[in-house]
Amino acid sequence: MKNKKSVRHDGYNKTVCFYFQVHQPYRLSKCNVFEVGNKDDYFEGPATFENKAIFEKVARKCYLPTNALMLELLEKHPEFRVSYSFSGVFLDQCLQFGELGKEVLDSFKKIIATGQAEVLCETYYHSLSWLYSKKEFAEQIIKQKKLIYKLFKKKPTVFRNTELIYSSEIAEFIREMGFKGILAEGWDHYLEWKSPYFVYNPEKVDLHPADRKIARQMAVNKAPKKPACRQGRDIALLLKCYKLSDDIAFRFSNRTWSEWPLTTDKYAAWLDAIMGDTINLFMDYETFGEHQWEDTGIFEFMRHLPEALLRRNIGFKTPSETIKAYKPVGRVHVPYLMSWADMERDLSAWVSNPMQESALRRIFELEPTVHQSASKMTKKKAEELENTWRRLQTSDHFYYMCTKYWNDGDVHAYFSCYESPYDAYITYMNTLNDFEQKLIKI
Repeated sequence: MKNKKSVRHDGYNKTVCFYFQVHQPYRLSKCNVFEVGNKDDYFEGPATFENKAIFEKVARKCYLPTNALMLELLEKHPEFRVSYSFSGVFLDQCLQFGELGKEVLDSFKKIIATGQAEVLCETYYHSLSWLYSKKEFAEQIIKQKKLIYKLFKKKPTVFRNTELIYSSEIAEFIREMGFKGILAEGWDHYLEWKSPYFVYNPEKVDLHPADRKIARQMAVNKAPKKPACRQGRDIALLLKCYKLSDDIAFRFSNRTWSEWPLTTDKYAAWLDAIMGDTINLFMDYETFGEHQWEDTGIFEFMRHLPEALLRRNIGFKTPSETIKAYKPVGRVHVPYLMSWADMERDLSAWVSNPMQESALRRIFELEPTVHQSASKMTKKKAEELENTWRRLQTSDHFYYMCTKYWNDGDVHAYFSCYESPYDAYITYMNTLNDFEQKLIKI
């Protein structure tokens, strides 16, 4: 006999939490050793991967059609919910790249204005700053929060780190900064017997006193005469249901997959069979139209999914609504850094070879010099200098240097704008050398 499903106080058996990452890096222009000291613009992108051209391509294939679909679904189904995190460098490109950029940004604003969508916070430059400078990490979060409010008039209360990089220590730092929730990969290694279909709290850990001081000084959502830190108050942890998320993001068009073709009814039935409170479907927004092309049927799949789920009494919530609706059922401890990248779910996509380590060390060693140089400049020039340094921190630059699976033609090669990881390293280091020479002259 089939067990009778429990019905929540909101009338649903369970709810789905959709979260989409929206990011576009500033790829580096080609820079050879003879240009060092005389390079003018670092961020046009290589000749065959110009940043403006890539933005325009992805806008037409993904951002605009997907936003039109999401707006249609939000208007058709008042119960439907979505959430986004936008890297600051993506939003910068929206503001930089003319009418098409404005159209993309306006289409996101329309979605947020429905009241059925949430904007999350992340590092402005989609960086790995947590690894090298807690102060820089916090400053990028504050800068991102200000940009989100300027563009969308929203104050984020939930945080997701670059590429879902997470540990219990990061969660504690983010809690001290005043956030109510944080996202992470629901990786089996750390979950063990626990299910990702519930809300959790991170395991409590002690921060280094200097790091705790930084977090409290930089705390967001400050109220007058009231500290923003959440002393004595837990932060909620939402875990990505990676198998179900990846069924859409990676396996949807794979004809060798045993479940191909994936229909909305089949997928909805899978979700219906799950025992839990929340099904967290986290993925890159470029899943729609870019990674999974339109002719795969991905848009039609998404168009009919909300209705298929609602028929089964499965509702939708944003991350904040999920945190408010469901009590945490326990704690999850993640002592080491994990991410949502590759099979290993670690940081090896960005920090696994001497090239990556050398480049990362060099860019973050410049922090005091950059700020000292900026202090001698006008406000506008100082902002330009710091912006250049921070764009050079974007994690994609180091992702392109990854050698793990390059020869197998894997996803690293697919997303790279370089002929090889070594070419990526040479271009980056030549650019960095040019930047350092400019710093010396200030």
